[in-house]
Formats: sequence, C-alpha cells, structure tokens
Amino acid sequence: MNKRNVLSVKNLSKIYKKKSSDNVKAINNLNLDVKEGEIFGLLGPNGAGKTTFINILAGTVIKTSGEVNVWGFDLDKNPRQLRASLGIVPQEVNLDPFFSPKYTLELQAGLYGVKEKDRITDSILKMVSLEKQANSYARSLSGGMKRRLLIAKALVHQPPIIILDEPTAGVDVQLRKNLWDNVKSLNKNGVTVILTTHYIAEAEEMCDRIGIIDKGILVELDSTNNLLEKIHSKTINIRVNKKVKIDDHFPKSIKVLSNTEKEISLSYDKNSVKMSEIIQYLLKHNINIIDISTEDGNLEDIFIKLTKH
Repeated sequence: MNKRNVLSVKNLSKIYKKKSSDNVKAINNLNLDVKEGEIFGLLGPNGAGKTTFINILAGTVIKTSGEVNVWGFDLDKNPRQLRASLGIVPQEVNLDPFFSPKYTLELQAGLYGVKEKDRITDSILKMVSLEKQANSYARSLSGGMKRRLLIAKALVHQPPIIILDEPTAGVDVQLRKNLWDNVKSLNKNGVTVILTTHYIAEAEEMCDRIGIIDKGILVELDSTNNLLEKIHSKTINIRVNKKVKIDDHFPKSIKVLSNTEKEISLSYDKNSVKMSEIIQYLLKHNINIIDISTEDGNLEDIFIKLTKH
C-alpha cells in the first residue's frame, strides 16, 4: 500500500541578498516528499542548507520562492495550521533554567492553545523518561535530560510530524543511543520523523529514506537500502605470514591501502574484481593466508562521492 505524502516541497529556494558580493543560494530549487510514518534523513555537510530548510518550516526564515505543503496545509495560505502539524526540536538548548520540565511543557501547551483537559504532560514526561525530574529546575538536568526535554516540548500539541535538527551534535555515544531509542519509540507510535544530521552512521542506522543536500541542492534522494546498493567498494584485510610482493600480474584496479609483514589491506570494486583473484595471486606467490576479514562500503563513500567532501 502506498503511503501518502505528509510533507511536499516543490521548487523551494532561499536566496540571501548581499550588498557587497554575489547573492547566496542557501536552498536551490529543492524538491522532495516525505511519506507518512517514515524516518526521513536529510544528510549534508555543515552549511549545506539543512537548518535553513527547517527554519522555513518553523517560520523563522521566509522562503524566496517555491511551494511547501504539510499534511494538506499550504505554507502561504495556512501557515498556522501547517506549523501546528509540526513539532520542531532545535539544535540549541533553549530552556528557561528556573522552569521545571512539567511547567515548561504546560507553558508550551498553553502557547499552542491546548486546553488543560486535553494536555498529556505526564504521558510525555514518561515517554522521554523525565517523570522523576518533573518538578526539578531545568538547570539541574544533565545534558541528555535537556535534549529529551526539547523533544518533549515539541510533542505537547501531539503533532503528526516531528523534525529534529542535528539532535545528537556534540553528545556522547551513550546519550546518542538513548535519544535514538526515544525517536524509534515515537516512530513506532505513528509519528513521522524528519531529521537532519551530518553523522552518516546515524542516518544509515535510523532512516528509511535519505536525501543528500549540498550547497542548497538535493544531490541524491533514495531509500537507504538502494543507496547502499549503489556502493560498489569493498575493503579486504588479509593476515599473512610475510610481506606480499606486488608485481605486474597484480590486478591494476585494486588499491593497496597498506602492506606489512603481517597484513595486507586492499580496496576494490566488487563488480569488477573477484576475491578469488586476490587469493589466487597470494597462493601463487607462496603466501600463507592466516585470516581474512572484509568490509562493504557504507553511506560515507557515496556521501563523499556526491558532495566531494
């Protein structure tokens, strides 16, 4: 069954006009759709236009041209309804240090016009594992708790779509895992998730589909599986009994990454070279193979290829 689009962007551009130099195209003719219930990743280097895109959705940046439609609401015709369909988690921690999590969520719900009887403050605090800190000052919370409180703030009006802008930038590995567990839980409960990140492993693990943006231009958009299938590079590490001599019979298309008395590491295109060729070469040169390990290419390879970063 085809899922409907909950976010549709057509020919979106944002140009910053400069008096002293050329205009800056922060977003350049962007076209993309996000489907209901998916985790969609917008991947790109710093300065690629990811945050500008989110700020347009949030209403803090005015687009230059193009169309944006969220959950059936047009940005130009129904801006309030469109933004009510979104919960946005910013990069920066913007919390009042003297407000408790519970008060913060109650205040946020009031700003969105959620009636007291319709508020689910306690449920949200439980969802982000902050129920025990409900009445503590925000300044006393750890960095991880503050990040989770930002997610909670974005959920007070129960939006069908939540957007996370670089949610794990500058946080440690354990906290990153905890945050992603939170995001996966939200997604299982039916929330569509859009996240921007420059952590490629994060996008590879989390996202159903990925758009790669660079210099404001969408350079690739596909399912994560399809993107990974486009990567043909393979790395092989072979533990040996002596250093391998590379002569004219060694396949020219194979790149030697390192070659020592104990191990040789090679990189090659798995569509043009077979591993058996490498093994036969070693055996012909009286090399004993002690162990072999291989690694397929990952999203980083295609990211570097597309963005030249």
